[in-house]
Amino acid sequence: MQKEIDFSTLLKDLPQIISARAANALAKIRILTVRDLLTHLPSRYENRCRLTPIAALVHGEVAQICARVIKTSIVQGKRRVFNVEIADDAGDVCKLAFFNFYRSQTEQYKIGRRGIFYGKAQISPYGHFVISHPETTWLADDEIPEISTNLSAIYPTVKALPQQEWRAVISVILKNMANYFEKNQQDALTNLGYFPLEQSLNVLHSPTLNDGKREITLARARLALEELVAHRLAMLDARSYLQSFPAPSLPSDGAKTREFLQTLPFALTNAQERVRREIAADVAKNIPMLRLVQGDVGSGKTMIALFACLAAVDAGLQAVFMAPTELLAEQHAANLRRYTTGLGIEIVLLISKKTTKEKREILGKIKNGKAQIIIGTHAVFQSAVEYHNLALIVIDEQHRFGVGQRLKLQEKSHQGTAVHQLVLTATPIPRTLAMSNYGELDTSIIDELPAGRTPVRTTVISSDKREILLERIKAQVAAGAQVYWVCPLIEESEVLECENAQEIYLYLQEQLREIRIALIHGRIESARRREIMEEFAAGNIDLLVATTVIEVGVDVPNASLMIIENSERFGLSQLHQLRGRVGRGNRQSDCVLMYQQLGKTARRRLEIMRKTNDGFLIAEEDLNIRGAGELLGTQQTGEAGFLVADLVEDRELVEKAEDLVSDWKKNEENFCQILLNRWAEGKEKYLQV
Repeated sequence: MQKEIDFSTLLKDLPQIISARAANALAKIRILTVRDLLTHLPSRYENRCRLTPIAALVHGEVAQICARVIKTSIVQGKRRVFNVEIADDAGDVCKLAFFNFYRSQTEQYKIGRRGIFYGKAQISPYGHFVISHPETTWLADDEIPEISTNLSAIYPTVKALPQQEWRAVISVILKNMANYFEKNQQDALTNLGYFPLEQSLNVLHSPTLNDGKREITLARARLALEELVAHRLAMLDARSYLQSFPAPSLPSDGAKTREFLQTLPFALTNAQERVRREIAADVAKNIPMLRLVQGDVGSGKTMIALFACLAAVDAGLQAVFMAPTELLAEQHAANLRRYTTGLGIEIVLLISKKTTKEKREILGKIKNGKAQIIIGTHAVFQSAVEYHNLALIVIDEQHRFGVGQRLKLQEKSHQGTAVHQLVLTATPIPRTLAMSNYGELDTSIIDELPAGRTPVRTTVISSDKREILLERIKAQVAAGAQVYWVCPLIEESEVLECENAQEIYLYLQEQLREIRIALIHGRIESARRREIMEEFAAGNIDLLVATTVIEVGVDVPNASLMIIENSERFGLSQLHQLRGRVGRGNRQSDCVLMYQQLGKTARRRLEIMRKTNDGFLIAEEDLNIRGAGELLGTQQTGEAGFLVADLVEDRELVEKAEDLVSDWKKNEENFCQILLNRWAEGKEKYLQV
């Protein structure tokens, strides 16, 4: 007996409904379950609700014809063409043309065979209508064609799966889910006026002529809201799971922290002090802290993280600070050691460039607890690293860690206990994205730059005025400052008319012979890249020509001019991150955005950059322009892979989902579980690594 079909049913387990060939074709585009199939919405719809007589065909318009094959031929010209002549009941004739065809295909078009032919009609140079590669549905001799009253869904093309078969598979699955829909017909969403689930799916996959854009929009909203609610529930479950373990209580005013505050050579900004107190209140509890700190480049996030680390040290426990690159890890280690001079704190740096002997010694200190603050890349969580008493993990979110990965770090604490987690990001995140991708974290914002920081001035100029910049570079270097020149490509591209780093490097060497210039890009071996950045940070290089590898780079306060080649090719958030490489010292700093050709979108981007230094405003604009996938990075590990919801289009639904979850967790517990099963099955296990 066939098991009842639900959203989690695997397509390969439905041989009576879907052929193995179709299941395999769908699997190639990662459609494996009924959920995947039903939420893979059509890209568009076609109106096949009427037949068009051949005499009524219009050039360039799509038509559906009921006719009989009267003649076939294969014409050999520049390429082979299979021609078919068809005639309708009125005796009018039209041609079909196939430029890519197989023998088995030609054999279907037998003289006298009736069918329905669908495609775009075009007038040939000879004056007759031709339809190229029509979609064909064959009819029996005496069969009366059934013309659907529903629009035909068109799905992204999949090899070996014709559109008719795709539609047929979805139709039969929806029919076989009648019991499932019957049991779940009335729910909290239909009570709010949304379409029932079955109606929503039918409208989206097979809308009637009467179902206009409004009905399709409402049906999609039902599914998107379900998915957003389920995702929010899963995030809260992840938070509850992690916070079900006790964490050590860390003092906010221990001896090391008090001494550090007294010796700090500058005052914290009001925003830093506010966030420091929020973190201190979190770690003082026996409940694990899960907090995201957002702050623009240079806002002082590292200093706030150091206070959290000192709280762990004051409790006699260990803290880990994970940086995205070895170079940044080295810089963090140097800065933290400088800040904590005289406090008697053992800070160790664990990176690959250490010798085997050095690594062995560091691992020993971590295991016996002598190392109090451990700094490194993701290597600090490899199996070889054993912690004595880990209490706090600080993660620089340039790693783009997903929820599951963040929770996996829990394994480094003692069994049955949890660690406090602090996530830092220099990329301001719009609220909708923060809710969806960091939903298990509380959020703090450092929205103030340290005193003495002068906002970076931004100008936009055409690339044909490059010579002007040569004089600016000479003046900057003569004044003892340093310069970045960023290019989008390493080598020439025939596709993108971008200046490349190699070419610009050679050009600048020729034009600025008296200036020390270096080149850095992703294809240079990592150890050499590190050496170049160290030389630049030490002031031994005046002008650094680079690709975007410097986006996540070391702090060089002496760099006061950033020139970005082909700035129209970059996203807003990336431009903002690159601009943040300058303006970190006391000098007035400038960012010059060069362009070759400006389209409407590029012009909008550069105008925003020129007008504001507000990272949160820029992130919101970038979300509007590029969408969530590009802004977050579509390959991001752990990214919330929404099937229906769109974090840009559905921003209002994201807010609504959060409100609904707050209510439903108390009053609709059964429906919450249904949604988790429907949308997030497996996600809970994934989150609870």
